[in-house]
Amino acid sequence: MTAGVREQPRGADSPRPRPGTRFGVPDWLTGLAVLAGVGYRLWLLGHAAPPTNSDEATMGLAALHIARGEGFPVWFYGQQYMGTLEAYLAAPVFALAGGPSLLGLRLPTLALYVLFLLLTWRLTLRLTGDRWFGLLVVALLALGSDRVIKNQLIAGGGYPEMNAAGAALAVLAVDLVVGRPGWRRVRWAAWGFLAGLMLWVDPLVLPYVVATGAVLVGFRRRELRGAAGALLGAAAVLGAATLLLHSLLTGRNPLHAVLAAGGADASAGWADRLHGGLLLGPPLGMGFCGPGRCATWQLWWAYALPVLLVLAAVTAWRAMRRPSAEPAPRVAAAVRLALVLAAVATLAAYTVSSTSGRTPVESSRYLSCLLISLPALLWPVWTVLRNRTGPRLARPVALVLLAATLGSAVSATGQAARTAPASRAAEARHAELVSTLRQLGVRHVRAGYWTCNRLTFASAEQVICAVVDDTLRPGFDRYPAYRREVDSAAAPAWVAPTGSSLAASLDERLRAAPGTRELVTLDGWRIYLPR
Repeated sequence: MTAGVREQPRGADSPRPRPGTRFGVPDWLTGLAVLAGVGYRLWLLGHAAPPTNSDEATMGLAALHIARGEGFPVWFYGQQYMGTLEAYLAAPVFALAGGPSLLGLRLPTLALYVLFLLLTWRLTLRLTGDRWFGLLVVALLALGSDRVIKNQLIAGGGYPEMNAAGAALAVLAVDLVVGRPGWRRVRWAAWGFLAGLMLWVDPLVLPYVVATGAVLVGFRRRELRGAAGALLGAAAVLGAATLLLHSLLTGRNPLHAVLAAGGADASAGWADRLHGGLLLGPPLGMGFCGPGRCATWQLWWAYALPVLLVLAAVTAWRAMRRPSAEPAPRVAAAVRLALVLAAVATLAAYTVSSTSGRTPVESSRYLSCLLISLPALLWPVWTVLRNRTGPRLARPVALVLLAATLGSAVSATGQAARTAPASRAAEARHAELVSTLRQLGVRHVRAGYWTCNRLTFASAEQVICAVVDDTLRPGFDRYPAYRREVDSAAAPAWVAPTGSSLAASLDERLRAAPGTRELVTLDGWRIYLPR
């Protein structure tokens, strides 16, 4: 026991005293888990995995424009919501590297993942004081299913930032409420700035902003009435300044666009919503399923999650209401309860949206914030094992639950890793496409949505693409300047994936007018050149 630290009661919900700064066995093992998580993701990046797409390329093009000083977009191109923070983070990388690349675009998202991992470890220790439990949480987060890896590494807007920001808000809330000496004004300003910034980046993390903010109000309302509150408010306005200024200048309400994107303008049956939101969503979004699907046995987490939410909420509430001479146990319990309530709000908002019923597999990314609540969800189970409390069957059940959680995450990670070679091969085929277009001197092309911006980004805008649909009519161009340039070109080429509906339409046109175009075939691609 380090001198100066008083021993606290060892209740099931009371965090242990922090043993100074000396590292022990669990800390070294946690460090190895962090390195393993980062190493796994670096290996995936080396294999161009997870596969990129035109949405990520759109963020890359925004970063390229920022790096060149050609534009400073507020929103993701083609829409009026989802801030472009990832583009601003990648722009310096592009500038230093001398050009854009998929790796350069994803290095900032990898850094955000590392930050999330470290902040969650810090948060777990602040809430529980148990370093072995901290190791378990970090080990789970070091793993990564297909859906989790996509959320963490793909620079498609919002998802890599949200988890790091949510964990940081919770850590700051604990430090501010407990009253840690030093840097208090900085912490108040940091909490406010992060809260405002995330309103611009992606409001999906709003439940965690509200929940941790409620903890601050509940314990520090007097302090918030003074300079601390003014500082927090000013910092929040500064963080959301981009959103606020754009809304004032354009008169547009970004909330309307967010609701439309969430399915407010469409409908899905309640049976589909409940199935997608409560059965498929949790195991997919939290990393217990394989790429693009959930096997029947992997759905067990959907049944365990409601039990864990109730158990975590009840134990946190009881610990918060329990009298204590020290504020730390009550504060830790309050933050755990806040994390549980934020998870419930996130799950409820997703379930009532139409996207959960219409596209449950892809839209499960909206539940990525649930990983922030992992320490609160698993803590009651861990305390049963640590303190040997409860009924005789409690410990075996807790052990099975933790083993199943870890085993399911390992299995899903293995399934995701096995897709890496195919991702590398697909990226190589796309690189051959770009190289061939350059060799042929092709400057302007027409292609499908999922080809266009990816092609333009991969060529650093040496090839400009305009979107068409499968019937060869103009499609959705996120960056209208590209269409104007292609429309003004003398004879644009056409590009289509082999076996696609677009390729079938172009082949039919070529048969109807033979000799009008020259066909160049590559592995996976068809290029239609004008004669």
